[in-house]
Amino acid sequence: MNHKAILRALPAALVTALCSTPALAGEVEVLHWWTSGGEALSAAELQRMLEEQGHTWKDFAVAGGGGESAMTVLKSRVVSGNPPTAAQIKGPAIQEWGDEGVLATLDQTAEEGNWDQLLPQVVSEVMKYDGSYVAVPVNVHRVNWMWANPEIFDKAGAQVPSNWEEFETAAQKIQEAGFVPLAHGGQPWQDATTFEMIVLSEGADFYQRAFVELDPEALDSQQMVEAFETLRMLQQYTDEGAAGRDWNLATSMVINDRAAMQLMGDWAKGEFVAADQQAEEDFLCVPAPGTQGAYLFNIDSFVMFDMAGDGAQAAQRDLAKTIMSPEFQKIFNLNKGSIPARTDVAMDEFDPCGKASAEDFQQAADNDTLLPSMAHGMAVKSAVQGAIYDTVTGFYNSDISPEAAAEQLARAVQANNY
Repeated sequence: MNHKAILRALPAALVTALCSTPALAGEVEVLHWWTSGGEALSAAELQRMLEEQGHTWKDFAVAGGGGESAMTVLKSRVVSGNPPTAAQIKGPAIQEWGDEGVLATLDQTAEEGNWDQLLPQVVSEVMKYDGSYVAVPVNVHRVNWMWANPEIFDKAGAQVPSNWEEFETAAQKIQEAGFVPLAHGGQPWQDATTFEMIVLSEGADFYQRAFVELDPEALDSQQMVEAFETLRMLQQYTDEGAAGRDWNLATSMVINDRAAMQLMGDWAKGEFVAADQQAEEDFLCVPAPGTQGAYLFNIDSFVMFDMAGDGAQAAQRDLAKTIMSPEFQKIFNLNKGSIPARTDVAMDEFDPCGKASAEDFQQAADNDTLLPSMAHGMAVKSAVQGAIYDTVTGFYNSDISPEAAAEQLARAVQANNY
């Protein structure tokens, strides 16, 4: 009996299993920090798709929305000579790991998959080290979103704000109506996320000078002083329980009718989706006050580390292909709240927030107002980001004057920009 006859004699399910198993099956250990509701759904989907190809998934989840804890764990693993197969790394940190000489090259996989044609240039450039692909993108996040609870606005007789003056007017009414105006988590990365939206509201050019070019005159300027003043204004409209709160718990305050607004990237939408809420009905998504027309981007990506063994390398290549597949890009981003990194994925199943994000991304790219997020590791190296975090959180938790904070910011960035 030849092999075709043997296959015909086997049960259909077994034939499928045999034919779908790769010639070289391997284990992939994936370090990530997708642990909240919408994020966990997305990680589970990637695991399912890879296991269907016959590989073994070893989950290495490290909680913490900004990824700081995950990076600490990763460094210890790499230093000990035991890196994971893949790790969630992004932005300039990809270049820093490339300098260490520990990354695998994905050029063959990228060429076979036409990545250069499928990814916007602003995305593909971030995925490369020394001209070669070393990382694969899963999405594009918009950071400068504000999430609003329309029912609370109605009860308070307030209007959804489009600038900070309108925000303060609305916040006062919301507070008087017995609700928390702004849901916030007092963690350094969340403080910095809010602050970078405020800086962006001072103008895309100003943000570029301050948080991309690190211009000392922009960092210690009257505009930066005004940004710190706005941050202090926002602080008075948060609740006493904000200190140390995780971002998804702040989102749940909006979902559960406790708070009216949250300033957070579009990963927050995954929490609304997981709670069976509908955009434009149960929640609203609008650009952060004063940032209309600009787009702060944060790209989640996985970097692949050098692996020994054909099975491990085959599993790694399949992981990269799976992440870039239209099926995963679509399902992942529907769960996560972001938009696909690939430009050819149909947006018809995405909600109004997703469609608006995709349209605004393209418009911002055309108008040179597409900017990398400082707070989420896309704009500056980790030492500079840490200095900004420390300054912003130090201001947030003290009575330092806005003038002193701007001066301190410029000094801190200069000291760490080497």
